[in-house]
Amino acid sequence: MSRFLTVGAAQMGPIQRSHTRRDVVERLIAHLREGSRMGCDLVVFPELTLTTFFPRWWMTDQAEIDSFFEKEMPSNETAPLFTEAKRLGLGFSLGYAELANEDGRVRRFNTSILVERDGRIVGKYRKIHLPGHAEHEPQRPFQHLEKRYFEVGNLGFPVVKAFGGNMGMCICNDRRWPETYRVMGLQNVEMVMLGYNTPIHNAPSPDHDEHSWFHNQLSMQAGAYQNGTWVVGVAKGGAEEGVPSIADSMIVAPSGKVVARAAGDGDELIVHRCDLDAGKSYKTTTFNFAVHRQPEQYRLIVERKGALDPV
Repeated sequence: MSRFLTVGAAQMGPIQRSHTRRDVVERLIAHLREGSRMGCDLVVFPELTLTTFFPRWWMTDQAEIDSFFEKEMPSNETAPLFTEAKRLGLGFSLGYAELANEDGRVRRFNTSILVERDGRIVGKYRKIHLPGHAEHEPQRPFQHLEKRYFEVGNLGFPVVKAFGGNMGMCICNDRRWPETYRVMGLQNVEMVMLGYNTPIHNAPSPDHDEHSWFHNQLSMQAGAYQNGTWVVGVAKGGAEEGVPSIADSMIVAPSGKVVARAAGDGDELIVHRCDLDAGKSYKTTTFNFAVHRQPEQYRLIVERKGALDPV
């Protein structure tokens, strides 16, 4: 018997620095209400949903930096989102900057959580593939300082049982790395929720700019197909603080086919009824890992970090 989950990819338009948490939460609640009207079980929000994409600025005042982070979840500002989702009987996934106290020190992560329909946080992921740089590079038109403001995630790529299936999360740059999907694929993941903020301009490699949309779609389609999983990719798009970003939110089936796609670069909800069993034919044939994988031949993947010429 097929298992269906109706999912909404809640694309966000720009969130400017002047926008408050309350402003943003009102927009998120509007997405939830539209999702409820459209029969959604789950609504997926982007990376760092609650604020503007602050790593584009070089900042030295720690109090200013920490103003973009959440010290608890839910907080006073985000509680209305949890309350409304529970009232509507909807689950959601939310990306935000997390300030945590662990191991006797303050730690900062780029985080996503998964919230079930009853309001419980049932999953958490912390971004592992941090892009950009850590030092000030004033020659850039804008900075990309994720390596300065965040630590590498320390939770691995967990897959949790929720919403009647096996659910995983990753964030933005993670989508470009096949290891992201494969580690979840080895846990029989059936849906990957993926939020992103991706500027169109790549300062170190401007020759990539014309391929931004293609690369975005390619990485999600490959991850879906090669692991027999749904991928729900959700952007914060448009021109935010003068920086144009890719929108192009999409829902990708386990076949690799894009089955729903945003039409613009502003706030927009795209919805698809996903059969969580649709990946089984891939997992039991072409990508039957237990039959076809040869892990002993892949040792370089975990033994070597950078590429070296053959001897």
